[in-house]
Amino acid sequence: MYHPTTRVLAVLELLQTHGRLSGAEMARRLAVDGRTLRRYIVMLDEIGIPIVSERGRHGGYSLVAGFKLPPMMFTDDEALALALGLLAARSLGLAEAAPAVASAQAKLERIMPAGLKQRVGAIDGAVKLDLSRPGGAPHSNAALVGLSAAAQTRRRVRLHYRSGGVDSARDFDAYGLAWYGGCWYAAGMCHLRGALRTFRLDRVVAVVPRAGQFTRPDDFDVLAHLRLSVAALPRQFAATVLLKTELATARRHLPATLGVFEQAADGVLLHNQSDDLAWLARQLAGLPFDFAVLAPPALALEVGAVARRLLASSGLA
Repeated sequence: MYHPTTRVLAVLELLQTHGRLSGAEMARRLAVDGRTLRRYIVMLDEIGIPIVSERGRHGGYSLVAGFKLPPMMFTDDEALALALGLLAARSLGLAEAAPAVASAQAKLERIMPAGLKQRVGAIDGAVKLDLSRPGGAPHSNAALVGLSAAAQTRRRVRLHYRSGGVDSARDFDAYGLAWYGGCWYAAGMCHLRGALRTFRLDRVVAVVPRAGQFTRPDDFDVLAHLRLSVAALPRQFAATVLLKTELATARRHLPATLGVFEQAADGVLLHNQSDDLAWLARQLAGLPFDFAVLAPPALALEVGAVARRLLASSGLA
């Protein structure tokens, strides 16, 4: 059941949206009787909302002509928090969240100043979230705002970056941004390297807009690209495992960050980069389908060691 204050605000929302409504129609929409509706109208009048009441068979309620609520004012940081909050709510996967977020966003956009609406829209259009891990290194809000706006408007930027104590600068086309593994990342075309690259936002020193425009690939998925990039990072051991199942099943039982999955004639090839073969062996040991270690031999030995421990613990060894 709605709180009375919520219903009063709902009356105002109906009047702003429809211009004029009969008392009977408003009461029906709010699921209240006529007396209760009139009490809500009085409450709005007492807080300074000018409402015109027309009596009679064809009477109704409307706001005084030309009346509009003043625009909501947000600082840049408040607008960023608002946009990310709506995006996070939609990313949680709850069925009830989607209509609520859409409704809240529509209401806010109707009263936001044009500049603020554009900044919030840039976050919504260019940013993806993976909420499976909490936050890590802090970063500048300016980097997130600047790069998301550049991604939304397809405007090239000059990216100043610091990694491992080394400063660099490059022209950059931001295809999209994502929150992943506890960090913010921006992915796009790096003109210094002439290739697709990913940058951590906590290492971004400055984002300076440039005059050039760019075209983003239509099928680019920033979160999928980031997962693949992280999985393919070179590590101490390069492993290849043949998973004797179909691609969909392999992806259902193994995290996307484990490696690159490739469909093969006799199963799925998993290409993995790892610093801990014992850990990888434990992940493979829990699979509900068969697999074969193709490389390196040390991984096959680790899988054998896991199998022996399991047999020993079951009393079958």
